[in-house]
Parts: sequence; C-alpha cells; structure tokens
Amino acid sequence: MSFEITILGSSSATPTLNRNPSSQVVTIYDRYFLVDCGEGAQMQMRKYKIKFAKINHIFISHLHGDHILGLPGFLSSLHLMNRSNDLHLYCHEPLKEILEVQFKHSETYLKFNIVYHFLNKAQSEIIYEDDKVLVETIILNHRIPCCGFIFREKPAMLSIRKDKIEAYNILPQDIPNIKRGNDYITEQGKVIPCKELTYPPKEPQSYAYCSDTLYDESYAAKLMGIKLLYHEATFLHDMIKRAKETYHTTAKQAAEMAEKCKVQKLLIGHFSARYHDLEPLLHEARQTFPQTYLAKEGEVFSLN
Repeated sequence: MSFEITILGSSSATPTLNRNPSSQVVTIYDRYFLVDCGEGAQMQMRKYKIKFAKINHIFISHLHGDHILGLPGFLSSLHLMNRSNDLHLYCHEPLKEILEVQFKHSETYLKFNIVYHFLNKAQSEIIYEDDKVLVETIILNHRIPCCGFIFREKPAMLSIRKDKIEAYNILPQDIPNIKRGNDYITEQGKVIPCKELTYPPKEPQSYAYCSDTLYDESYAAKLMGIKLLYHEATFLHDMIKRAKETYHTTAKQAAEMAEKCKVQKLLIGHFSARYHDLEPLLHEARQTFPQTYLAKEGEVFSLN
C-alpha cells in the first residue's frame, strides 16, 4: 500500500501490560519512517513484521523517556545486524549527547553513520523531501521543546488515457509532457486538449503526528485539511487540570482540534496508564468529532 501508519506504541509515560510507549512507522511508497522510539519499539517492529533494514529515517518529537528510551537498543541492534548504510536522525540537538554517552560507556562503535538533522525548536520547517514525500515540523507546546511532524504525499502527475494513446497515435516520448499538463499537437497540427487525454490524479494524502502538547491553537493552521491527524489524548476531560499541569491534552480537546482544522479522521493516543479501558476516551472524543479512532498497538491505518 502506498501510505500507511502502523501503531507500535500508544501509552504515555509508563508502559502497561498491553500498551507500549509512543512509536509508529509511517510507510509511504516503500519509504519507512520511524516516528518516536519508546521502550520496546524494536520488539513491536518484529511482532508486526517491520523490516529493520527498511528504516533509514527516524523522527524524534522530543526527549522525554517514553519517546526515546527504545532508541539506543534499536541502534545497537542495527549495529549487531551489520548495518552499513547511513541512518538519518531528525531530533533536538541534546539527543546526540545522550546517545554518545550511552555508546561511549558501553564501548559500542557503530558500524554505520548517524546523520543528525537538528530540529528548529522555534519555527516550523521542511526537514525531509524527495520526489514523492515531504515532511515538515509542527511546533508544539510541551514542558520541553517538542515538534510534531506532517507527512505529505506530493501531487502526482496526470494519468494518461490508454484509449487516447491509440486514437491519436501518441508516441511514448510525448506522454510525460502530456502528464505534466500540456496539450498534444498531432502530426497534422491539431491541438488536443490535455484534459481530453488524461484522468485527474488522485488527491495527495497527508498525515500529521502531534506528540505531547497542551491544546494550543497556534499550531492549528498547520493542520488545516489534513487527511489523518494523530493527536495526543492523555486524559479524559474531567482531568483537565492535570492535563494543563503536565502540558498534555484531553480526548475532548483533541477532538476539538480535529473539528477546528477540518481534518478527515482523528487518531487519539498517548493514553495515561491509569486508563485500562480506552473506550471512555474514544466516546468522549466522538461526542465532538465522530470520525475518531483509537491508536492501538498493531493497528494499521491506510490513506490509500
């Protein structure tokens, strides 16, 4: 599938018997992006058949333990598996020191190079781009610097109609030009409008990952029209005071953000360990935004 999100962990702060700390894999056109890496992330990748070698880019939202403590172990496993190609790590700068201290005192000398891309904690920016995918940051409001990430599929070219290729004897070398939106001129000089020769491309998909944050409308503009929004929902709204104290969001607030930003679907996660049953959080969010779903371990959400 061309655009999928696999949930590896959705617990906040501490693991539970059936929920691991935050971690996801976003797959777009065979590009595998690991987003946050809480404890047990590599075990979850094995369980859900995510190939380690496919992970070339890791995005870390912030430096609280429930988002990074699985990373030293994962990197060590890649080392023991004789990885040699570069691994790109998008993170706040102090994470480099954390990892270097770990490897220094364990006398681990990685067989591959970590290419660090330090996040700007003050403003949003594009941090990854190729011919199919663009990733940009969202500045969130947490106790320490924290970024969310938006993954956008780039617009595809037009799809050419096979029946028109035959009807107008269009040569292969002319097809890319038509797909880019240009009209076709036959050998007789007749202009055939591009719209007659093509189908419109499918609408580009988008996914936003909003990690730990207070409800803060300052980042709402970035989320406008997103197809699928993951937003933390650590508490039920009856614990709004605790949410504010810890710089977190309630399920009701996550739903309000989804409604405000006119997203298509909402995933809620980062659940407090106090909740053994997640249905009340889902119910609370759906009262405001019906197209809400729980980010449960092993669930795969497709945007195709």
